[in-house]
Amino acid sequence: MTVLTDASSRTDILNRLKRAEGQIRGVQRMIEEGESCLKIGQQFSAVRKALDSTYLRMTMCFMEQELEACMHPDPAQREGLDHMLKDMENLLARMG
Repeated sequence: MTVLTDASSRTDILNRLKRAEGQIRGVQRMIEEGESCLKIGQQFSAVRKALDSTYLRMTMCFMEQELEACMHPDPAQREGLDHMLKDMENLLARMG
């Protein structure tokens, strides 16, 4: 089983989830206070986007971690790996 081992990546993902949690609480508050469905819908959209972005970030972190473990790239290869991962992240982001 793959576990995210990079502490900075874990922190980034947890911070993103905490922000999304705050957004969800905001949606709950809006419903309780009787806000318009349009405004609530906009906030739902923002929450979904935040969670999708977090999922993508987590997936990319796992991929990078596993590729590094398999390849043990030397510094010259590392730049190419970084470029390839950034391109892959951009492609996956467009799928959502």
